[in-house]
Amino acid sequence: MTAHDGLLTHFSTVVGLPSLSGAFLMAFPALFSIVNPLGAALIFAQVTSGHDRRLCIALARQVAFYSAMLMLASIWIGGSVLSFFGISINALRIAGGLVVAVRAWSLLQAPETEEARKQAQATQNNHAQISSNMMGQAFFPLTMPFTVGPGTIAVAIALGSEGPTGGSHIVFYGVLSIAALLVAAIVWAAYAYAEQLLCLLGKTGTRIVSRLAALILLSIGVQILITGVQGVALSTAHAILAAAGE
Repeated sequence: MTAHDGLLTHFSTVVGLPSLSGAFLMAFPALFSIVNPLGAALIFAQVTSGHDRRLCIALARQVAFYSAMLMLASIWIGGSVLSFFGISINALRIAGGLVVAVRAWSLLQAPETEEARKQAQATQNNHAQISSNMMGQAFFPLTMPFTVGPGTIAVAIALGSEGPTGGSHIVFYGVLSIAALLVAAIVWAAYAYAEQLLCLLGKTGTRIVSRLAALILLSIGVQILITGVQGVALSTAHAILAAAGE
């Protein structure tokens, strides 16, 4: 069996799809749902209301760039950082799955509350400060925690933990990176055209999209949790069999 075949088998087991597209089809909906660029864009439009159009586009591009960097760093090195502190992959999957599922459940129940929380984060500095130094707000609070918060980082690390061992993990992380970059591109487009999006969807349409995204995210969180529980069960079973064989 080649390394590529082994990678496909791994994806089939974890994601339930027979090809590399399984990794993408798990990562993209998860990241898109937790970031929720459509819902966040409406708040971004309110925060940047009345400012120069070119400045808003530049700010959207900067926020998207920072968001991509945070997601990529979480995917590539987040698991290694946790491993340095002695946290196992299965523990990370269980914790990440729980975090994602709880976050998705709260989004599913009350997206209006989440919108209010994000708006408070984005506008925690007074309007005069944002007007005088808007680009200075690109990373904090507009990227972290408004766009890419702890929930997104937890999802990215949990997705990265699904990767196989050996050299084939480079391909796996590459697929996840494409998903993260695509989400960042959607963030840029949604923020750059936030005013048009606000007119197109309105609050009702945005809340419908948010609830659908939350349902997908809840399913993904449960799937990550199940994978972690299965890993713990298999490890325990192997340890018991090994002890019995001695």
